[in-house]
Amino acid sequence: MLADLRKNPWRVLLAINAAVIAGVFIHKIQLPPYVPYIHLLVDYHFGFIKRALIGAIVALFTAKVQVGLVFALGGATWLVTLGLYARLFQKTFGFTTKTLPLFVFTAGSPFFLKNFMHTLGHFDIYGCALATILLLLPAGSVLFVAIAALFSIILVLIHHIHLLMYVPTIITIVVTRHYLASGCNRTNVAFGIVALLVISALFLAAQFLGTMPIPEADFVAYLKTRMADPSRTDLLQFSYIWYQPLAKEIADTWGRLPHNILGVPVFVLLLWLHMPLWRYFAGLIGALASDMHRRLIVAALAGISFAYLVMFAMVFDYSRWISNWAVCMFLILHAVKMLPAAKETPLIPSGDRSTNIFGLVVTLIPRVGIVRPF
Repeated sequence: MLADLRKNPWRVLLAINAAVIAGVFIHKIQLPPYVPYIHLLVDYHFGFIKRALIGAIVALFTAKVQVGLVFALGGATWLVTLGLYARLFQKTFGFTTKTLPLFVFTAGSPFFLKNFMHTLGHFDIYGCALATILLLLPAGSVLFVAIAALFSIILVLIHHIHLLMYVPTIITIVVTRHYLASGCNRTNVAFGIVALLVISALFLAAQFLGTMPIPEADFVAYLKTRMADPSRTDLLQFSYIWYQPLAKEIADTWGRLPHNILGVPVFVLLLWLHMPLWRYFAGLIGALASDMHRRLIVAALAGISFAYLVMFAMVFDYSRWISNWAVCMFLILHAVKMLPAAKETPLIPSGDRSTNIFGLVVTLIPRVGIVRPF
């Protein structure tokens, strides 16, 4: 094992990543799916409400929701996302000995697929999957902008926080792949502006008009009719989130801040462990042929990061937010690679000792978590 690790460490690290992911899955399916399960029960039975699209789709196929459906649906989504990212990586960089370190630092990152396995059933992964599809689709016509708008609408209906979580990344992908490549004209600019207005209006409707219109006791009673095992009332303890106003969410977040902020040094350490990846990303941006492209990418990264800062101030699932921020950076890296470059950027070195150590540590970390680190 040690001889193989010295000879070809990155293939071994991929195998270790697969084993770690399997371990995270085994651990995950033994935990009660409190938040993911209730999302499969909530639909549009009482009219338009927030966080109900997934449950409404499930209701089309089954009247009674088994707890195992959380893991079946979440696992299938995870596998699709893995396949999509593998195809994207192949399209952008190809799978060779030289590109394996980059694949380990992205796909093998504890921020990415391993943490999506830990948060199996949560809605974050849908944003990643749809953004990845946009990086794979042809982007030459306004149809690409329309598909991106549709994806954004779907994400907001799944959970309105996607407006901050993945919609800014989708906007960046649309700008880099369509507007910078095809140019701006009256049609595609007007379509983009209208799409942004529609998505923003939908977000406001979900945030401020999407509260459950009936008493919580009646809501819980309805959810029990959709449960395969109505005696599992412990799985309904988060029904209050369909009644909680934004002010209460912010108050709860700031109330937990003194304790949760203790995790920030751990997040910084995790980001530092990805330093070979960040250096390569910075090199890609610096190698862009156009100064305007460089400035737009830097502005986009700042905008995406600001959206996550707003999320940090509003909702306290800090480990999820920092993980999804990193995933957005991974996806934008692919978008930047697709732009015209003045020179080739050297890949992450596969034989550098310090890089190998960083890669090993990143591989061995099984996940980041949901609220606090690990």
